[in-house]
Amino acid sequence: MIMKIRDGFVMREVMGQTVVVAVGETSKTFHGMIKMNKQATEIWKGIEAGLTEEEIAKTFTEKYSEVTMEQALADVKSIVAKMVSAGIME
Repeated sequence: MIMKIRDGFVMREVMGQTVVVAVGETSKTFHGMIKMNKQATEIWKGIEAGLTEEEIAKTFTEKYSEVTMEQALADVKSIVAKMVSAGIME
């Protein structure tokens, strides 16, 4: 599955917190911000870089030695599903 951040959404840091906000025409229908934790931020950056869920999960296992590939992949899939449900990703 090719993952893509929907046009009209950007990730920004606001007062020390990473958030996703709608910009341009999208801001007329999507109001508010989505607060991102550290893992969601890393997944967003991976998606922007064109990585697959498996490649993003692999970066987590390399960064956090206590995380198995199975757990990392499950976590990535869960966060991606939430992004899709929120309408910020397709």
